[in-house]
Amino acid sequence: MSSWRIFCTGVGGQGTLLATYLIGEAALRAGLPVMVSEIHGMAQRGGVVESAVVMGERKSPIISDGEADILLAFEPSEAMRALRKCNSGTLVISNTVPLIPFTVSSGKETYPDVSKLLDSIRDQVGRFIGFNALELARKAGSELAQNMVILGVLFKHGDLPIQPDIMKELIQTRTKKAFRETNLRAFELGFSI
Repeated sequence: MSSWRIFCTGVGGQGTLLATYLIGEAALRAGLPVMVSEIHGMAQRGGVVESAVVMGERKSPIISDGEADILLAFEPSEAMRALRKCNSGTLVISNTVPLIPFTVSSGKETYPDVSKLLDSIRDQVGRFIGFNALELARKAGSELAQNMVILGVLFKHGDLPIQPDIMKELIQTRTKKAFRETNLRAFELGFSI
């Protein structure tokens, strides 16, 4: 593969933006041409956040429908919503733990059945890796480290031309000092999946 198109989706507060930034920075450190998309959504208000990292021989940071090589989903219903970006060869890496929106917790809406949702995604893509990022983040020391767990899975299974040590170094130098050890543990736990 001469290019890698990674579409990232989640909910504000899940660390989607930090993960996107770190992937882009890792690509630069590995000497790859890279573009990171504009961020779409309402990250500060718990709304949908979508971003993209395009590495290699591409001229645009935009990932059109059906073009994603990898979908990183920080929340299962957002994985389903972003399925339009995937094709029959896409690798989907998804957290299986829902982040229940206010409209559901207040009783105005219902959250879809997670197992059916994940089965539907699995049936439409090339490869699906679903896991409980919350449990692994807690094991690492903080629920906030779910994004680092997801990055660990990406670097294990995404066949990226970037050594995992580059990402570990970035986690040590680009994340807040108070969270560095937890973030590194979370990355390693994700990498072990």
